[in-house]
Order: sequence, then structure tokens, then C-alpha cells
Amino acid sequence: MLDIRLLREKPEECKARLALRNASLAGAVDDILEVDSSRRAAETCLQQIQAERNRLSKEIGKMRSQGVDSSEAEATVKNQGLEMEGLAESASALAEQQREKLLSLPNLPHEAVPHGQDASANPVIRAWGEQPAGTPPPDHLAIAENLGLVDFARGAKVAGSAFACYTGQGARLGRALINFLLDLHTTESGYTEIAPPLLVRPEALVGTSQLPKFEEQLYRCERDDLYLAPTAEVPVTNLHREEVVTSLPIRYAAYTPCFRREAGAAGLGTRGLIRMHQFDKVELVKICRPQDSPAELESLTADAEKVLQRLGLHYRVIELCAGDLGFGASRTYDIEVWAPGQAAYLEVSSCTDFGDYQARRMNLRFKGPDGKPQFCHTINGSGTALARLYVAILETGYQPDGSVRLPAALKPYFGEKDLTAPCRAA
Repeated sequence: MLDIRLLREKPEECKARLALRNASLAGAVDDILEVDSSRRAAETCLQQIQAERNRLSKEIGKMRSQGVDSSEAEATVKNQGLEMEGLAESASALAEQQREKLLSLPNLPHEAVPHGQDASANPVIRAWGEQPAGTPPPDHLAIAENLGLVDFARGAKVAGSAFACYTGQGARLGRALINFLLDLHTTESGYTEIAPPLLVRPEALVGTSQLPKFEEQLYRCERDDLYLAPTAEVPVTNLHREEVVTSLPIRYAAYTPCFRREAGAAGLGTRGLIRMHQFDKVELVKICRPQDSPAELESLTADAEKVLQRLGLHYRVIELCAGDLGFGASRTYDIEVWAPGQAAYLEVSSCTDFGDYQARRMNLRFKGPDGKPQFCHTINGSGTALARLYVAILETGYQPDGSVRLPAALKPYFGEKDLTAPCRAA
């Protein structure tokens, strides 16, 4: 969340930057500052009464020792005690109200973020490779069905729409991709592999800014008050919640299934693997010093791009404008792979610098040069999401005979054979 001192000291600057996201957010800043002012006034009054009460208590002691009647002073002290109880309750309620409002206020866009209200204003930063020439292939649904890779009907029978069951060589391809991604990031790019819990506490989701904003998008196990992780970002970043870390930067790579309700999203269950309630992903997470976060964001984005380069897939990198930024993001690059069967780019990674927004929510700090704790910066991005990567591989590698030629980089993990239709009994 944002630092309340920043809102107090530079309210107009904060309003202007938040207005780049949405003009209505300026009013939210005023609302928070009004509550903050009331809380501080209550706390100041409480301190003043406490000081006066302490003074009177000492006077009562002197009066008693001198045999002077202290009943009036004692009545005053008693009334002050009751007044302090009310003020303490009021200050506590205002503090909680202020925290709730701060948790609901998005991050400030970075000064370098392009202006704009929606995805149409997102500039293309760079592209790699060329779109495949020739006749467009069938889409991944037809390819997967013909090759027996994914059973959508049985996946839906077990769990409902937007769930899939990978079968045979389709399941093997998913496993090969996971191993390829983890090996690439850990052996070449210096990330430490993590296998985190898949269930997370509410405070972990608050820490990475999924709660309270995105409650409706999450799967909750009410009996235990735990949530299925929507991304490995949540458990991995929270590994260091409430810590003062001593060695930076920290770089983690984690494979997990991800679970998202996608409440209100259109087309669920009709688009194959493009938007799923459950999907696999390898996530990259960095924790670093504030001055290092711009460079760490660039290097993390390059690490995610390396995946598509090794697989020979055409892609582009766009920067999100202020109006299209995620709730907790300060700056974001999206990596979009070309899927020829869709004739469209599909997002496979969103690489984001959160500044100290997440670290402040989870009290994640390091010791600065003066020895005093400072908030870290956090960065993460998919390295990459498998479902849409899977789509691009099938559609890019499709051959006229119906088989799919796999990228050479996957051969050590999948084997030398390409994807071919299974033999069927006559």
C-alpha cells in the first residue's frame, strides 16, 4: 500500500498520478487524509488527557500526604479515564478504517509509464521473430482433439467448464515444458527453485494485493480460511513477510498450478486453453533494493523473453499504460506470443515492478546503509504461463499432415518424436 506520509506531504502529486489510472481516485486520497486527520486528532487529544491525568495523579498523592481533601481531583481523574477509553476506541476504529482505505487504493504509476486509459494506448516496445507465413493452421482445439492431447469434455465432467484434462503425449508435453522452464531459469539465469504451498492464508493475499480487491476471483476453502493460490507470486513473495532480509537481491523461480475463478469473464469454457480456471505456470520473483528495481525489472523481462526465443516463437513486448496497469503495479511489461491459429497475440507473461507497495503491506524490509530498516522493492513475472504457451506451440508447429513439430529446445525433455495422432483400432 502507499505510504500515508507520502499522501500527507505530497497530496496533489499523488492525486495527479492516481488520476492517470482513474480520475475518481483523487477523491479517495482526500477521503483517506480526512480519516487520517481525525485519527491523529483523537490520538493527540488522548495523549494530552493522559499527560494531564498523570499530573493530577501526582498532585493527588501530594494532597493526601499533606492531609488535603483530594476527592474533587480524584473525580476528575476518574472522568478522564472514561474519556480516554472512548478516545482510544475511536482512534483504534479510525486507524482500522484508514488501513482499509489504504489497502483499497492502487499503486502510483511510475513516472515513465505511458499515459492512456485502456489497452489501446499500450505501446509496442519491441518484437522478436516473424509471424509464420503460409496458410493459417487450425486452432489449438482442433489440433489437440485430433492428436488426443487434451480431453475438454472429461475435464468439464470432473470439475466444470474451463477445466481441462491433458492426456498421453499432451500431458507429457506439459511436463516437458515445466522442466524446460525451470532448468532454463535456475541453471542459466540464477534463480533459486522453490516448491511452495498451494494454499495460502488471507494475510498472504493481502501482502501481494490480491485482497481485498480481488476476493471474487479467488477460490476459498472457508472451513480452514485458506485460499488456493492464484499465482506462485503469492506464496513465494510472502516467504519473507515480516522479515528484515540480509542479502539482496533474492531471485526465485517456482512452478505451481494456479487457480482463478475469473468471475464475470466472458467466453469461459468456449475458448479451449486460452482462459482457464486452473493452469500451470512458472513464476519469477525478485526482492531487491529500491535503486535496483528498474534494472531488475528489465532483466526479469529479458529472462521471460528468453523462453520464447529458445522455443522459436514470435512475440512482442508491450508496456502497459497507466489506465491498464494492474492494481498493485507501478510499471508493467506484457509479453505476448503469436498464435497463428488464433491470428492473435496471447499474453504469456506480465512482468511487473511493484516498488515498495507489496513490501509495505507485508512488512518486508532490509537494512539500509544507515543500519535502519527500509522497505524492499518486489518484482515478478511469469516465466511463463503454460496454457497459452501450449497453444502457441501447437499452432506454430502444426504440419500439413496434422502432426506438430516441437521446438528443438524441448527435445531433451520430451524426446525426439514430434506430436502425431495416436494409432486407432480399425
